[in-house]
Amino acid sequence: MTRPKTPDAYFDAMYRGTEDPWALAERWYERRKYDLTVAALPRPRYRRAFEPGCSVGELTRRLAGRCDDVLACDRVGSAVDTARRRTRDLANVEVRRMLLPEEWPEGTFDLIVLSELLYYLDGTTFDRLLERTLTSLEPGGTLVTVHWDHPVPEHLTTGSGVAERLAERPGLALLADHREEDFVLQVHRGPRPDGRPAPSVAAGEGLV
Repeated sequence: MTRPKTPDAYFDAMYRGTEDPWALAERWYERRKYDLTVAALPRPRYRRAFEPGCSVGELTRRLAGRCDDVLACDRVGSAVDTARRRTRDLANVEVRRMLLPEEWPEGTFDLIVLSELLYYLDGTTFDRLLERTLTSLEPGGTLVTVHWDHPVPEHLTTGSGVAERLAERPGLALLADHREEDFVLQVHRGPRPDGRPAPSVAAGEGLV
């Protein structure tokens, strides 16, 4: 990832004239991917989730069903407006306009979801955003990444490339690695203060 991050003009152009340029609410591919993302969460419930790059809020709505509070953000004002409208019936969701990683929310989160975001970032920005992510992730918290795995001119890498970068990061424990022809979905656990591995979902239920 050596090229500069994708220019802001690209995102502004994508949303110009349409509120949902990727048809995230309509395509079965997207709806299925979002459902798989939520199904992969290892805990039944989360206290506070952060979803950077939320676009029009379709994944946000699903996360709200598993979290006490969800903070979602996007850099494009029209996307934020749409996400707010689509989540206005959900009292536990807040949507902000933020420029990441320069701007970052206060506090910590036990769930952070990076969906269709990291492949837009050059190497330096990728590292900065990941560093801020891990600083905000509570000990033993859940980090989910899901990314399109085909080359795209505006993408600086692919889902597989993102997975390779995350594998180099010390302290992250890979809990789930779901790969299809079109996307890569991974679930990581952040470092635990005692250094012990987290039990599997089955072990946590006393099945193992």
